[in-house]
Amino acid sequence: MPDKPIAFDAYETLATAYAAAVDTKPHNAYYERPATLSLMPEVKGKRVLDAGCGSGVYSEWLMKRGAEVVAVDASPKMVELAKQRLGSSFDVRQADMSQPLTFLQDSSFDVVLCPLVLEYIEDWRATFAEVYRVLRSGGQFVFSVSHPLHDYIYFKSNNYFETELVGGEWRGFEGVRVYMPSFRRSLEATLSPLTEAGFCLERIVEPGCPENSPLLKIGGNRHASSFVPRTGGPPVMASSQKCPQRPRHLSISFLR
Repeated sequence: MPDKPIAFDAYETLATAYAAAVDTKPHNAYYERPATLSLMPEVKGKRVLDAGCGSGVYSEWLMKRGAEVVAVDASPKMVELAKQRLGSSFDVRQADMSQPLTFLQDSSFDVVLCPLVLEYIEDWRATFAEVYRVLRSGGQFVFSVSHPLHDYIYFKSNNYFETELVGGEWRGFEGVRVYMPSFRRSLEATLSPLTEAGFCLERIVEPGCPENSPLLKIGGNRHASSFVPRTGGPPVMASSQKCPQRPRHLSISFLR
């Protein structure tokens, strides 16, 4: 039996607080999510896999725009919260994206969306092979991940090219603190497994902070994200009164 995902315990602990905050939490609502959604195609009438759905915020966005959505998440509590948000008939299943998705048929989706999930998987090759398998020809794979440069600097790595286990304490959810492990990797290690799987790069977005961004108005807000790395140092805020000098995330679109 495969080991549980490295962030399983953290997300089980965090699930309720995460669901309560994710719609308005600056890091998600005003930074990562707009960048990722800017890569999405027209989804009306399309079949979409929300791979790592959390409490269902992306699935809700997709359904409101006419998509047929199937969602998966490794956390049982997140699966339950997604059902509470979207209804008991919503097709959401507990599944680990690092394992084969044997319940999904070949070439059965037009789009696969995978926001801020892949950091918790060490070997992406098997995961991308599964995404490629379930996508139809011409289908689109949209995902977001931590930016390799940001993580290299932030976690004070000694070797940019190494894929390594890192982590730190998440403090951005009121009343809950968890240690969140993840894997840091280079840009080459981010993109090469995709081309090896047969995908073609369509577009990369490195989100900044536009002049009219709500992030400029909420510096110091107690609901802003903060994260204390295992290597020590002060918390880093996901929102501040200044635009970030380097991107925290990449949002990427590939075509099958």
